[in-house]
Amino acid sequence: QLQLVESGGGLVQPGGSLRLSCADSGFRLDYYTIGWFRQAPGKEREGVSSISSSDGSTYYADSVKGRFTISRDNAKNTVYLQMNSLKPEDTAAYYCAAVLWFGPGTAVEESEYDYWGQGTQVTVSS
Repeated sequence: QLQLVESGGGLVQPGGSLRLSCADSGFRLDYYTIGWFRQAPGKEREGVSSISSSDGSTYYADSVKGRFTISRDNAKNTVYLQMNSLKPEDTAAYYCAAVLWFGPGTAVEESEYDYWGQGTQVTVSS
């Protein structure tokens, strides 16, 4: 069973950058479609980005388009979420999730994912 581990969160000033990592020590993540989700206090969890295992397609929420980039490093068995031009409204706990995906495109909805990490906190504040 996958055991996803997120890292890279922290405190950053508005306009700054962070790179989140999602890794698993036992299973090849390139077999899985990986999604990043976030949940701010008092709000529902929302999808941020995903990258497909079947065709490499990607998804970005409108709120992060042009600022966030999702990528894979298969040699390191890691998926990254590069976050630039961070805003206070990006403050949230960020989670990575995985699903064995055989269709075209990529998984977008929370309900499509089977495996979840414990999350990493991102705080954007001056």
